[in-house]
Amino acid sequence: MDCLFCKIIEREIPADIVYEDDDVLAFNDINPQAPTHMLIVPKQHIATLNDIEEGDLALVGRLQFTAAKLAEEKGFAEEGYRVVMNCNDQGGQTVFHIHMHLMGGRRFTWPAG
Repeated sequence: MDCLFCKIIEREIPADIVYEDDDVLAFNDINPQAPTHMLIVPKQHIATLNDIEEGDLALVGRLQFTAAKLAEEKGFAEEGYRVVMNCNDQGGQTVFHIHMHLMGGRRFTWPAG
């Protein structure tokens, strides 16, 4: 498989890993859009949000749980943070392995920016 995130999970490509458990890996984004910008990925390869099946619901919920836990650990949970998942090309997805962006440490505006 030629998936960037699978290679990071397998330690074939280095990353600045900030959290890991049996199901999830989180690492700092190499092109941060905020003072804190992490990617939270399931260790199971699922290409897009459209590919999530009913049996994956607990795993996808674990991504959100991990984001909240990391926001608390980093000290910006109370002030607020942004969590984003992109789907397919027009949605801005560039790596086809579902992942959640956790961004914090600054005020965000709407529309996203």
